[in-house]
Amino acid sequence: MRRFPLMMATAAVTFALALSSCGGGESSGDGSEATGTLTLAGWSLASTPEFQTLADAFNATDPKYKVEVKEYQDGNNYDTQMVADLAAGTAPDIYVQKNLKNFYTYQDGEQLLDVSDVATELSDETGGLDAYEVDGKTWAIPYRQDAWVIFYNKDLFAKAGVAEPDGTWTWDDYVTAAEQLTAALGADGAQGAYQHSWQSVVQGFALAQTPGADLLSGDFSYLTPYYERSLALADAGAMPDYGTVTTNKLTYQAQFGKQKAALLPMGTWYIATLIAQQASGDADAFEWGIAPAPQYDESTTGTDNVPVTFADPTGLGINPALDEDKVQTAKDFLAFAAGPDGAKAMAGIGITPALTSDDVVDTFFATDGAPTDELSKFAFSTHEVKPENPVSEHTAAIQNLLNETHSAILSKSVTVDEGIADAEQRAQDEVLNK
Repeated sequence: MRRFPLMMATAAVTFALALSSCGGGESSGDGSEATGTLTLAGWSLASTPEFQTLADAFNATDPKYKVEVKEYQDGNNYDTQMVADLAAGTAPDIYVQKNLKNFYTYQDGEQLLDVSDVATELSDETGGLDAYEVDGKTWAIPYRQDAWVIFYNKDLFAKAGVAEPDGTWTWDDYVTAAEQLTAALGADGAQGAYQHSWQSVVQGFALAQTPGADLLSGDFSYLTPYYERSLALADAGAMPDYGTVTTNKLTYQAQFGKQKAALLPMGTWYIATLIAQQASGDADAFEWGIAPAPQYDESTTGTDNVPVTFADPTGLGINPALDEDKVQTAKDFLAFAAGPDGAKAMAGIGITPALTSDDVVDTFFATDGAPTDELSKFAFSTHEVKPENPVSEHTAAIQNLLNETHSAILSKSVTVDEGIADAEQRAQDEVLNK
């Protein structure tokens, strides 16, 4: 299905208008002064502006309670710290579900307020909303929905004389292009592709695109061709091998931003980073674009079809310990973040919102430094996004053991067949039949 119909109209207040009234909100929505604050969890605030952007835009609507951002640690430390704060009664009023991997832990642990009434008022075009539904109730609201795509360096493609992606690529086409680029650019120190060390880069695509693949089945044979292809690319010198990436602590931002790789599979969140780093000089100045992720087979390639990719939504939940008087304002904030005003605020800083419309797409691609070609707009706006972490009580445990499998296979401690067979046995013994 086409997730973001480009013809859909949106009655949105522009982000510029929202920001224009920032800082002056001493009164609440009914004209009286704000009576207090709501706290919102965020992380890496200096380099991750989305939390403050949403808070500022919402506060400009003069809510009864102003939203203030509380900084947490990034990465896996976020969930560790949040779980501890919830247990201690010191967690913020509104907190972020970074992905779906730990959503079950929060929901089953009764650490989320029922926000079904917010969900029922949202547009049907809000991406990722279904992921937060358990037993007929909704426990978090998505405000962004990224998708994995291919970033490519147009200047390096032109220099190598290799045809740019056109939306018709399968993974075989990606491999061919990476090898051709490496052959043409190797003397200048560039490689055709860079795949970061995360298990998502291999396993996320395999789970989303392979017909019949099911993370919770305990059958991981769908991973085989994706690992064989990654190992072959590294063996051919068309991308750094896993040992080089991890030992040298390579970053995808430096490998692509400094033009050491012409192709980069990555989530759309990197668009905002790349724009900012090119503006600051942390990344080289070059022309780039995004294309749909290479596909499992030709049935989903081409701009007449809908490419399949993956990513978890990013959502907002409410701490059930919140004072009753503040609950409605907290729900208003969730509705704002997931609605057209929040979507335009996110698009205005290069973040992919959960709700996308013509206005949002126009706002996103009007950002200075963003690509302007039609394929980039297609890749941004048209795809079927499947969750990387299907919600269940077993998801986190299976993903943790598959992460170990990922390292073992790519470091060649085991063969692909050995690694997958071991993961399947462990899934049965340690998770599914426990």
